[in-house]
Amino acid sequence: MTTWIRFRDAEGSIGFGTLDQHSGRVVQHDGAMFDNPRPTDISWAVDDLTLLAPCEPSKVIALWNNYYALSQKLDKAPPQHPLFLIKPPMSVIGPNESIRRPKSYHGKIAYEGELGIVIGKTVSGASVEEAEAAIFGFTCVNDVTAIELLQEDPNFAQWCRSKGFDTFTCLGPCIATGLDWRQANVVTTLEGVERQNYPLDDMIFSPAEQVSMLSHDMTLVPGDVIACGTSIGVGSIKDGARVDVSIAGIGTLSNVLAA
Repeated sequence: MTTWIRFRDAEGSIGFGTLDQHSGRVVQHDGAMFDNPRPTDISWAVDDLTLLAPCEPSKVIALWNNYYALSQKLDKAPPQHPLFLIKPPMSVIGPNESIRRPKSYHGKIAYEGELGIVIGKTVSGASVEEAEAAIFGFTCVNDVTAIELLQEDPNFAQWCRSKGFDTFTCLGPCIATGLDWRQANVVTTLEGVERQNYPLDDMIFSPAEQVSMLSHDMTLVPGDVIACGTSIGVGSIKDGARVDVSIAGIGTLSNVLAA
């Protein structure tokens, strides 16, 4: 398994590379992360770097009702096709960046810990096998929601608005390639208290199935992220509180809702 990160160094330059979990050092790479990048002779101690969102998606596709446990709790039938909304790239932030409350909104803000699929190849109309080959790796996602906006207008559910504010898509801390997602759980804590702990193998649509089906709806390009949806345990965040989303093999994504 390889761990990829994007970072800003002490001089303010942005780069990317692979992290050795044992030594804590990052080998900087040249080129493009998704197109055979080349290792350089430059390395850094990871503690000397500022981690950024591990990719720069043109879009984030966020699924709803993609876990059997949540489907049963909501008394909803499992969908026949991924149910999704699209979040803008301006909503993306990285680890340890602050989630900012919209100035126009004073209601509840919710966390949703999720697995994120990172696309590595341009893909359209793909089979499941082709979709599997187009997956570069996986990351952690906190899909943030201004929940009181969802049904603010009874004529139209505002999924995109409630989830699309700047800073409302937290990604990181890295992209893990070769992850056996079937053996992992998503664990979300709020101020250190566990709120979610659910198995990824409870997904209705597997990552490859998601990529395949969604690629028939739109072209996916390198760096795009699919947030696989969340399960039971979603809750609200108080101003100043920290949310940690952890997946074994990827690490922990931490963000605070700015007071």
